[in-house]
Amino acid sequence: MSKHDRWSKLLELLAGEGRIEVDDAAAALDVSPATIRRDLDELAEQQMLVRTRGGAIAHGVSYELPLRYKSSRHAPEKQRIATAVAGMIADGDVVGLNGGTTTTEVARALALRAGGSREGRGRREPAETSAPAFTVVTNALNIAGELAVRPQVKIVVTGGVARPQTYELVGPLTVGVLNEVVLDVAVLGVDGVDPQLGLMTHQEDEASVSRLFAERARRVIVVTDSSKMGRRAFARICGLDRVDVLVTDAGLPAETAARLTEAGIKVHAV
Repeated sequence: MSKHDRWSKLLELLAGEGRIEVDDAAAALDVSPATIRRDLDELAEQQMLVRTRGGAIAHGVSYELPLRYKSSRHAPEKQRIATAVAGMIADGDVVGLNGGTTTTEVARALALRAGGSREGRGRREPAETSAPAFTVVTNALNIAGELAVRPQVKIVVTGGVARPQTYELVGPLTVGVLNEVVLDVAVLGVDGVDPQLGLMTHQEDEASVSRLFAERARRVIVVTDSSKMGRRAFARICGLDRVDVLVTDAGLPAETAARLTEAGIKVHAV
């Protein structure tokens, strides 16, 4: 197992349990305790966890994995979610995307769909002069980087200060741009969905940007794997009354789906 894979697994264990012990982690990863100690020391140096005697604990009440370590978690589910969401977007729509691994998959699915629709029209016009298949407004640098090379997609990037954990732009500059646009649909990735508090994320500055995405959109689609249902995070984005559609995986409990449907949310478990 490579160091990257070990780190990803250790951080995933930490996110789920809040703490890990060296011996337990060594058994789970089938490596020596000495290897786990070195990994935990290096992760602590990067301020991704807090070392304790015999193990490590997460920072704060709710732990945030860096985006580069979250990309492989629930990957098949996220790809199915993304494909389903791409089918809900109409040609020519203005789509808002916040940051995260699931919204990144949505961006990729939209790009593939845009490329296919362009081929279906025979590319009679140069891509530079024909109308875009979609307009995407995002505060996520990684999404902007992937879509910027797609001539079928018009990409609008907010200003702001970049957060290295998630590649998201936040702050007054971000808010200033979003206040000047109108979205047909906002696709929001979240860190938790609580029945009482609604949509949640780890950082208050990201929550305020995601809230503004929702306010500027005619329709709000939430994308999340079922592991985040019922989970709370530090910062509240908005209530469930602002959500029109929730797309998740087949692991969503039936009783949870029923409660969301009663709240007026269309639930798609794929």
